Amino acid sequence: MTTTQQLQPPTPHSTTPRSRPRFRALRIAARVLLTALGILLAPVTALAAAWGTATLTPTPWLLAAAALTAAAVTCALLAYAGTRSRPGTALITAATLTLTCGAAALTVLKPLDEPPPVPRAEPTGYWTLDTGSRLAYTRLPARGTPRTTPVIMLHGGPGTPGDGPDATQRMLAGRGYDVYSYDQVGAGRSTRLKDPTGYTVARQVADLEAVRKRIGADQVVLMGASWGATLAAEYLAAHPDRVERMVLTSPGVLWAPAWQGRDEGDIWDRLTPELQARIDELEASPRLVAWSLLMAADPRAAHAVVGDAEIDPVFAKLLTIAAPAATCHPERPLTDLPGSLPGFYANQLTAEDQSRVPDPRPALRRTDVPVLVVRGACDYKDPGIAREYDEVLPDSTLVTVEGAGHLVDLERPAQYRRAVAGFLDRLD
Repeated sequence: MTTTQQLQPPTPHSTTPRSRPRFRALRIAARVLLTALGILLAPVTALAAAWGTATLTPTPWLLAAAALTAAAVTCALLAYAGTRSRPGTALITAATLTLTCGAAALTVLKPLDEPPPVPRAEPTGYWTLDTGSRLAYTRLPARGTPRTTPVIMLHGGPGTPGDGPDATQRMLAGRGYDVYSYDQVGAGRSTRLKDPTGYTVARQVADLEAVRKRIGADQVVLMGASWGATLAAEYLAAHPDRVERMVLTSPGVLWAPAWQGRDEGDIWDRLTPELQARIDELEASPRLVAWSLLMAADPRAAHAVVGDAEIDPVFAKLLTIAAPAATCHPERPLTDLPGSLPGFYANQLTAEDQSRVPDPRPALRRTDVPVLVVRGACDYKDPGIAREYDEVLPDSTLVTVEGAGHLVDLERPAQYRRAVAGFLDRLD
């Protein structure tokens, strides 16, 4: 008897039963990862959107709207890809936005609370100029036999004025000079501009010419320190017939484009480790980090978010910390510093504009105004800067004061005043 057997196809070797749990675990992991990415990337895209919008408009509420929209879209898209649930996506997105806004309120949106310095003295008065600037000024009237030409003091920075008559100004008043000093626009007790991009070298030169007209002087003696020396040179190039003589102390670069790619010397290179640590601590604020990104995008946006009243006191503290590095002995603390409030936006935007101004040197080579250039032997500025003034200006004298850095009148006051008085008396 034969037995008929039905042939069954062989059962292939299959791994499906063991693979399904693995694939399911991978899918779950991928969804969790997508949801987590949505939560983590929301703040990042918010910052990126705020920065991108700042390149187009400085309006704060538009920056905030762009940031929130970007955060919400990023979180929602990735969360939905992970959860496949609209209610779950909505809940995760709402929670993420709440946490992001809370974290922002405690970090980048928390106002800086640095107290402003207190000036030592009130100004003599205010000038409202036809340039639109309202400047605080101080006048020391001449004593003894008055001279016909007044002295105008030009502070450095840009944006870092003094706050009252100093010993040099009193010495000049005692020698018969009317002495004027003023806080340049955007600094000290003078008003700030609503649009920070208005801080330019041309604006400062125009203000100085308006000041000359306001005090009714046919000619003036200019005394400029650091950036003030640069401003004096720019004014002389534009108005050579209005300057009788000049004293330039620790001058800044004569024409910034000529020093591009060259090390002109920076105060930050002279900081001691202790000073650097204090500055690093000050600059570690998340709000300052976010604000610096806005400055790179558009200073108007940065100004709209962090205004003068908030950033200027921080700038004042920064300058106070760094001040010893401007002397021959950075390790020694300085106490006799001005209490006037510096102007940060005036400092940054005017300095930036220096790289765009026309070359003043051809005009300066044609002048015949007597000029004294004073430099400290250990000034952090490259000595070639002071030498350039001496070489470009036809009737100039360069004096180097030993034992002094950038703050010559502070470190060697007697030698400095003798040099200034000797220069003026010799010409008289």
